Amino acid sequence: MRTRRGAWYSPADACSEDAEAAAIKRPRDVAGDQAGCGRKRQRWSSGGCDSFDALPDDLLICILSRVSASASSPSDLISASLTCRRFNSLATHSLVLSKASSKCLAVGAKNWGDSAHRFLKRCADAGNMEACYILGMIRFYCLRNRGSGASLMAKAAINCHAPALYSLAVIQFNGSGGSKNDKDLRAGVALCARAAFLGHVDALRELGHCLQDGYGVRQNVAEGRRFLVQANARELAAVLSSASGALPTRSSLLAWNHPRHDADAPRAAAGCPLLSDFGCNVPAPEVHAANRFLSEWFAARGVGGGSGGSAGDGGLRLCSHAGCGRAETRRHEFRRCSVCGVVNYCSRACQALDWKLRHKSECAPQERWINDGDGENDGVGAGNDDVIMAVS
Repeated sequence: MRTRRGAWYSPADACSEDAEAAAIKRPRDVAGDQAGCGRKRQRWSSGGCDSFDALPDDLLICILSRVSASASSPSDLISASLTCRRFNSLATHSLVLSKASSKCLAVGAKNWGDSAHRFLKRCADAGNMEACYILGMIRFYCLRNRGSGASLMAKAAINCHAPALYSLAVIQFNGSGGSKNDKDLRAGVALCARAAFLGHVDALRELGHCLQDGYGVRQNVAEGRRFLVQANARELAAVLSSASGALPTRSSLLAWNHPRHDADAPRAAAGCPLLSDFGCNVPAPEVHAANRFLSEWFAARGVGGGSGGSAGDGGLRLCSHAGCGRAETRRHEFRRCSVCGVVNYCSRACQALDWKLRHKSECAPQERWINDGDGENDGVGAGNDDVIMAVS
């Protein structure tokens, strides 16, 4: 292999001893060196004495696994696979695909196609739980393949994947993919509890509101408040351990605690709630690849969820929380705000986040809206600083 200084190393079993002896005895003039370099380049291109070929596959698979685990986008692994024919075959090894991170699996909705679908499917078959969750969300909500999508999310949930557990809880709370009678509140609370035990912030917040409201579980206001505080503490810990590593100053916390609402102040990008029940905000966490795909997918089809936008067929709506991306699977599946009746949410966690982020400054009482659908009158209470979802 040629290095920066022009030296070339060849394995002992690849070149004969006679060739090495002839190279030593050859006069070391400039013309000879140039001729030797030309022959070496020819042998390199022909694969005669290539140290790269002598490297074991296990070592290259280990390197590619590190690349897939630390990739910042799918193009990192794709670029590595395009390096040579050997990399192209080893980059699709099951061990490499099983180690791929969520950023490596973050396929954009605009680039969705058979090749992207096959890539996620191969990662899921290799045992990558992130791929199972992302592909499950895409199939369930975007491709409307409810059974296959739920099975993939269940596979990830069985392996203690917290986002998959929480997503299945949201499906149980709403009866997604079925009728109103398919709601199973107790199962939703149980799934939320498992995800909360694994430290999922949205699941902790959802479980806290369920306990406060007695929704699917016996009401326990004090215990629900404890879960809300724990969710806020984990949210703060995630911010403090972020890549920037900069601790929030007192002035910045005060600024987040009293956000501006004028024309110059950013809206959705300003931040997301920390201590959402106590009035303090921090910069927004990074949206999961699955939720980002859902948002891009429906946005490309002209669907907006900010004000209860229609999702097309049958007047289906999107969750009004910008970082969610979930769409209804039947009419009036999501709960509306019980005050204004304009926005709708798939869960209490999304309602709590969006209340402090945006809706608190926009919510205004209107004439009592009439539900002209299947009779679901579930509403979201948003009348004070305590974010409470009231279910009629």
